[in-house]
Amino acid sequence: MRSVFKQFQQVSKALAFGAVALLAACNTGPATFTNTDITGSSLVANFKLKDLSGTERTMESYKGKVVAMFFGYTHCPDVCPITMQQWSEVKAKLGEKGDNLQVLFVSVDPERDTPELLKKYVPQFDPSFDALTAESSEELKPLLAGLRVFAGKVEGSTPDNYLMDHTSASYVFDQQGRARLLVRHNADSAPVVSDVEQILDGK
Repeated sequence: MRSVFKQFQQVSKALAFGAVALLAACNTGPATFTNTDITGSSLVANFKLKDLSGTERTMESYKGKVVAMFFGYTHCPDVCPITMQQWSEVKAKLGEKGDNLQVLFVSVDPERDTPELLKKYVPQFDPSFDALTAESSEELKPLLAGLRVFAGKVEGSTPDNYLMDHTSASYVFDQQGRARLLVRHNADSAPVVSDVEQILDGK
């Protein structure tokens, strides 16, 4: 009888261990994104640009953090402020996990977006948000090409009064700098939070 009871205990322990292992396997499974999954694509963030402090940055500078990258400009009337506010909400909803999310605003208007102007514009959405800026449009080309981002000037009534037509989606990269997610402009924040959280969790 003791032998049977002992066998029962061993089987119970084995089943319990198997259940834990199965749950762990489920938790470490592949990500299931609501937004556009670009994992394994040829998209690459190839750049050498300056941040708000004037420090030269590459994608390697952000290794270990999940990066959300948006291309815009400070004179943008609607898309840019809405998108930056969206990322502010996403970061807030992530709670402590949001500390490992770096939001980058890449200026597509180096002619007007001076470091001083960017320092006033970007942190108003969140103090942790940073900006990347180039000396010229030419310096931006490798990054735009690597991510297939469009940015072009729309002439206005005067040389300084113009708009920029640009890609409105955001790109999300994992802790190794690999492109993982494409988030459309004005997407619902809840699915974005869920998708980014999966990347933060290593999926």
